[in-house]
Amino acid sequence: MDYTHDVIVIGGGAAGLTAAGGCALFGLKTALIEGHKMGGECLNNGCVPSKALIAAARRAAEAREEKRAGVQLAPPIVEWGSVHRHIHDAIAHIEPHDSPERFEEMGCEVILGWAKLTGPKSVEVDGRTLTAPRIVIATGSGPLVPDVEGLGEVPYLTNENLFDLTEQPEHLVIIGGGVIGMEMAQAFCRLGSEVTVIEPGELMKRDDRDSVAVVKAVMEAEGVRFVDGKAEKVSGGERAITVTTDSGEGITGSHLLVAVGRKARTTGCGLEELGIELGRNGIKVDERRRTNLKHIYAIGDCREGPRLTHVSGYEGSNVVLEIALGLPAKVDWRALPWCTYTEPEIAQIGMTESEAREAFGDKLTVVTEGFDHNERAIAEGLDKGHLKVMLKGKKVVGASICGVNAGELLLPFTQMITGKSGTFDVGGAVISYPTRAEIVKAAAFKAWEPTVFGKWPKKWVALLAKMRRAF
Repeated sequence: MDYTHDVIVIGGGAAGLTAAGGCALFGLKTALIEGHKMGGECLNNGCVPSKALIAAARRAAEAREEKRAGVQLAPPIVEWGSVHRHIHDAIAHIEPHDSPERFEEMGCEVILGWAKLTGPKSVEVDGRTLTAPRIVIATGSGPLVPDVEGLGEVPYLTNENLFDLTEQPEHLVIIGGGVIGMEMAQAFCRLGSEVTVIEPGELMKRDDRDSVAVVKAVMEAEGVRFVDGKAEKVSGGERAITVTTDSGEGITGSHLLVAVGRKARTTGCGLEELGIELGRNGIKVDERRRTNLKHIYAIGDCREGPRLTHVSGYEGSNVVLEIALGLPAKVDWRALPWCTYTEPEIAQIGMTESEAREAFGDKLTVVTEGFDHNERAIAEGLDKGHLKVMLKGKKVVGASICGVNAGELLLPFTQMITGKSGTFDVGGAVISYPTRAEIVKAAAFKAWEPTVFGKWPKKWVALLAKMRRAF
């Protein structure tokens, strides 16, 4: 068959950009199709704008804090227009990294338009029919909107329009206590909005319970209110929206943010007509990210599985190995990291304590170190939080960190979980003092402490001492 391309990539977010760019750099004739904005969710209404907002909120929180380390700052003056500009300046600064021009320089043919699969190896876009022996679907995800009575009758926010607000909410009511809900709750509260979070289950349920408890306590102290309940009805209108919970309580705010999760974008692009299998929330794929039509891959948020920007990039790289080099590349989630950018941050890699206990029972050991024993944290007066390391024997199977810049401390655990390093190596490493990273060394050493100072080493030491005294 005379194909127009070697590979067609549908979607210009983190997953699609990595896959398309990599294939093009290897010399494959690559088509990259994007129907909305290059950069996808992360750049335009996800990671980048949210972290920019969090940075502004941190500035306000530092200024609002009572005297610390002998220094009192002036109370903050929040100019929402400037905060809004800061968010969009951050997007604009990063935008060229994901631009059509950059990927055209790599060798991609970038096509802006909505793509539809019209056959096993054909895609229609903007009136053209493209064909290729390999197709990559990377259409991403969108906000999940729950079935709540009256929700469709009021103006509500999701991450797709939250960062376009030109005025600061007086009272932001958030349905959902997951990652997005918690990050935005703390950020808006720190910037001066009243904030209420409604969640019927566990806050940030995929994270370590002790870590979440620390963050919740900090947020409550800062003024965030948590309501344990399920949103059953929404009523009202502009600047006066009431959410009624299953307990009958009504919470009225000026703005409503819906943050209950994500939904894969799988409709309108011809998947079902082609017979590609769909799961509960995404395209079904195997360990190599192949659909039931093995020459068609699905990567990133559109397929079933973890939804994280770095996972999308990882899967994009794997697909490049598969398509460009012919090397089968299975995903490996043993050392999957993620971080929630509350303050303190919550970072996780591998298994949480509850997951590890369920998997290994009495064979599990949990080593805990508190930042209140870390000298850098003490010197800074920012010693809330802890590190937990889950071990089966001396093998690390997971780590949970709660503290300032917790996400920055995950890297050595990637090496330990995958067997490229070990607790003994890290426990004996020379680490710059004073740093927060010392807490990793302390935990690694603690894992070996019973062995190093155990019965047989002590007998050996006693024997050596006795021999020395004899001469």
